[in-house]
Amino acid sequence: MPFSLTPKDSSFYEMFAVSARNLVEATAVLGDFVHDHARREELARKLRDLEHAGDNATHAVFRQLNSSFVTPFDREDIYALASDLDDVMDAIEAAADLVVLTGLGTLPAEMGQQVALLQRCAQVTADAMPRLKAMKGLSDYWIEVNSLENEADKLYRRLLSRLYSGEFDALEILKLKEVADQLEEAADAFEHVANVVETIAVKES
Repeated sequence: MPFSLTPKDSSFYEMFAVSARNLVEATAVLGDFVHDHARREELARKLRDLEHAGDNATHAVFRQLNSSFVTPFDREDIYALASDLDDVMDAIEAAADLVVLTGLGTLPAEMGQQVALLQRCAQVTADAMPRLKAMKGLSDYWIEVNSLENEADKLYRRLLSRLYSGEFDALEILKLKEVADQLEEAADAFEHVANVVETIAVKES
């Protein structure tokens, strides 16, 4: 067993857990946002607050990374994991902001389904983060997220097909596609998080 006089900095594990729990809360708020027209501005403000909290969590990881002599795994993987978690939050907040700014009303049902997939991604990600410390039981996590992201891709294509079916006018198509793109970016970012975790697990095995 390797012995080191300098212990590895274990504070990163809780930082990643905090970021992931923030995404669980954000996707829950986004679920309300999609369906509750009357509270959209209030819920968008709450998402902005959660986005700021996510930024703070990300910056805390970066500060800790700069001050830690020995890290629990490769520095570039710590940076990538923190950045990808932050990318999820940014896309979620941007989607809500676009809905408010463009004055969209009832959203297509497919967007509610997109959000439901994001909620599932957030929960399995939050469940996985505490397991990073032991590096056990993680393969089910990245397999599930990859599967959810594939579902999100199919749903996104179905939504685009509906948008271009003649049901919506040209301006509304542009507005809705911008929102759909951000929701798809959030799903992609969740997959990027899972890919980084898989990379870390392979390196540590």
